[in-house]
Amino acid sequence: MQKIRLFINERGWFIVACIVAVAAMGGAYIYLPNSMSVSYSSGAAAVEALKQNVPTSTKPLAHIKTPESVKSIYMSQCVVGTKTFRNSLVELVDTTELNSIIIDIRDFTGMISFPTDNPILKDSVSDACGATDMKQFIDSLHAKNIYVIGRITVFQNPHYSKLHPEEAVQKKGGGVWKDYKGLAFVDVGSRPYWDTVVELSKVSYALGFDELNYDYVRFPSDGPMSQAVYTHSIGKSKGQALEEFFIYLSENVRPTGAVLSADLFGMAATNYDDMGIGQVLERALPYFDYVSPMVYPSHYPSGFNGYKNVNQHSYDIVKLAMDTAAKRAEATTTTVAAIAHTRLATSSPQLYGKQSYSRSKIRPWLQSFNYPVVYTPAMVGAQIQATYDAGLTSYFFWDAANKYSALRQTLSKPASSTPQ
Repeated sequence: MQKIRLFINERGWFIVACIVAVAAMGGAYIYLPNSMSVSYSSGAAAVEALKQNVPTSTKPLAHIKTPESVKSIYMSQCVVGTKTFRNSLVELVDTTELNSIIIDIRDFTGMISFPTDNPILKDSVSDACGATDMKQFIDSLHAKNIYVIGRITVFQNPHYSKLHPEEAVQKKGGGVWKDYKGLAFVDVGSRPYWDTVVELSKVSYALGFDELNYDYVRFPSDGPMSQAVYTHSIGKSKGQALEEFFIYLSENVRPTGAVLSADLFGMAATNYDDMGIGQVLERALPYFDYVSPMVYPSHYPSGFNGYKNVNQHSYDIVKLAMDTAAKRAEATTTTVAAIAHTRLATSSPQLYGKQSYSRSKIRPWLQSFNYPVVYTPAMVGAQIQATYDAGLTSYFFWDAANKYSALRQTLSKPASSTPQ
C-alpha cells in the first residue's frame, strides 16, 4: 500500500501529497490541484494589459458597512461550491452571534474561486473548486445582513509561479524554490505580480465582497530556506520589501472603497523582529483597516512564555498576544524602524514616532480545529473570552475542514466569564 505523508502548515491545512481532502457532511470532497495548460505567457503581458486600461469588472455593487464587532468563520474554496455544505455554514451564522463569513477568493493553489472574463485573471479560474454562482451567493448573504470577506492568498502561488518562473523565489543552482509541501512562492519584490493582485482585488470588490483579506503576505518558511534566492528583493530587508508591497496595495485598492485586512503569523503580535518572513506588526498597521494575527495556540512552540504544553494554555496565549498587539497598535512610539515611522533623534535607545491606532484594528484568528489534540468547546470558548478580556470584540475562526464542531457547541451556550 502506498504511503501518504501528511503535513500541516500555519493555517491548519492538512496536505496529503498534492491531494487535499475537505471533510463534508456525511462524506469527503476530494480536490486535485488544477494542472490544465494555459495560454497566459508572461507577467509583463499582464502589466501591459493593465496599462491599456483593460476594464476590471462591472459597476460595483452595494456593500454592507463593516459591523462594529465582526465575528466570522472561514469557508473554503471547495465548500463555497458545494451548496449543501455552504448552506450549513450560513445556518450557523444565522443562528448564533456570528455575523460574517470569510470566503476564499484564491486559495493555496493560486486558482480563483469564481468565473471572470477579465483577461488578466481568466486563465487562473479553478475548474475544480469554486462557485459559478458566487455573485448570487454573495447577494443572498447580503440579504441576510451577513458581512462578506474575501480571502486572497498572495505570495504562496504555485500556479502563477509555474506560468512565470522568473518571478518566483529561486533555488540556488537553478530552478524554482519550493517548500516542504512542494508549493512555490512568488518573490515579494516582483512588481509585475503586484499589479495582478491589485486587479484581482478590484474585480473581487466589484463582485460584491465587502472586505478583502490578504493571507500569505510574507516571504516563505517551512522549507529548505538556505536554498532560497530572492532575485526581486535584492538589497532590501524582508521587512522593507513587504512594506513596499503594502504601500502599493493600499494606494491602488483603497480608492475602490474596499475595506482591507491582512493576516500575520500569531507571533507577530509579540515579536518585534520579522521572524525571517518580513512580517512586523507596525509595518502592516498603517496600510490596512484591520490586522489579524493567527494566534492558534497549537501553533506556538513548546516553551513559549514558559508553557511546556501550549495547548493547555489557550486562554493565556490569546490574552497575551492580544494585550501586546493592542498596546503596540495604540502606542505613539516604537523601537521598530519602518517607512511610515519618524525617527526621534534625541531618544536612547532609538525610538520612532508612529500613528496611534484603535485597539479595535486588531482582530485575531482563533482555533476551532483538532491539532495536535482535540480542541474542546472549553478551549474554543477560552479563546473568545481572552479576546474580550483584552478589550477586543471581533474574531475570526479557522477550520480548514469547515466543520467548526467545538465552535458550534460553544456558541450554543452562554459565554463563559471564567478563563479555562
